[in-house]
Amino acid sequence: MFAYGLAIGGRDGARKALTDYWKRVSDAARLGPLQPSTIDRMLGDHKLAWSPVFSLMGFVTRVLSPYEFNPTDYNPLREVVEQSIDFDVLRRPDSPVKLFLSATNVRTGKVKVSAAKEISISAVMASACLPTMFHAVEIDGEAYWDGGYMGNPALFPLIYDCKSSDIVVVHINPLFRNEVPRTALDILNRINEISFNSSLMREMRAVSFVTNLATQKRLVEGLKHVLIHSIADDEFMDALSPTSKYNADWDFLVTLRDQVRKCAGDWLAKHFVKLGVESSVDIHKFHL
Repeated sequence: MFAYGLAIGGRDGARKALTDYWKRVSDAARLGPLQPSTIDRMLGDHKLAWSPVFSLMGFVTRVLSPYEFNPTDYNPLREVVEQSIDFDVLRRPDSPVKLFLSATNVRTGKVKVSAAKEISISAVMASACLPTMFHAVEIDGEAYWDGGYMGNPALFPLIYDCKSSDIVVVHINPLFRNEVPRTALDILNRINEISFNSSLMREMRAVSFVTNLATQKRLVEGLKHVLIHSIADDEFMDALSPTSKYNADWDFLVTLRDQVRKCAGDWLAKHFVKLGVESSVDIHKFHL
């Protein structure tokens, strides 16, 4: 949404595109998935007692697969994305943002990175396909799940296909938790957080290796010295319950937006001068 909005209207266009998109998401959650008619459409002949409670969705996904509780593969998110983005704009060679979307091949376990002409509604849905929530997304005969399992985010396209030496990682899963999880839901949530952060940890090892070579002035041709930056708010994220991930209430989304803006503003005030000069995050401390 950011890349699309920036392409059609600059910074103001990006802000509007993001606002319109999340409003559609909130409306879809309020008028769609929590309504009995939509649940009936999803379940088909596999109807069950339903209550619009966030924690119930988490329970259902642990007991039934999406092929069981949603045999028709109804996905309101796909409709929202189709309403929000003109993919021809993102595929233009003069697009102001190089956009890369990653997905995980279900059969091979390899990461698939879509870019330029490959950007499509299917590529977007594959990159956001949580296997406990949605059917695998098929592209050219292959099934894909969320790219976070193998690249969250995939950094290598930014290293090899972009000129900038700076990579700013915006964390949406906490790296650290103060408390050891005790309940089944909290344990499963932490497992997912660790799984989604593991690919980033692996890539950071490679970045650290190249950084050490650069520091020792042993950087060989073809290796790029990358500067890493990190925007995160683990304290705020740690206070959110696992069921908040199912909450698309508009007031809650606005709260998240405002917190993100504050976090990003604080980061810019402290670290903007380091862009293009040095990394602002200690890779060894936080990722190794």
